[in-house]
Amino acid sequence: MEFDIPEKLAIVHLIDSVIVADGQVHSGEISALSKLMPIIDFDSNFLIQARTIDIDQSVHILKGMSEAKKVRLAEILKEVAISDGYIHEKEDDVIRHVFSEIGVSKKA
Repeated sequence: MEFDIPEKLAIVHLIDSVIVADGQVHSGEISALSKLMPIIDFDSNFLIQARTIDIDQSVHILKGMSEAKKVRLAEILKEVAISDGYIHEKEDDVIRHVFSEIGVSKKA
């Protein structure tokens, strides 16, 4: 599944938001991010660029994605959140907020 550049920016921004949500960056999260780089097709420079957009911009971009892309996004965010062994409450808050804003059920 190919994401376009604005979608990638928004997705990478959200991945980064989930990783930093609990105030600690765990090695499992770094590993998960590294594994996603070739899948989503982005590099560390792209991550820096993604950090320049805010959550509202990300949500606005992601609302326009197809249902299939939203489901894939949900899978990606859950993989990142659980990559350190558990889903922190603040990580879950970020994910739930985005899911409700873009119209993805929690079970996606």
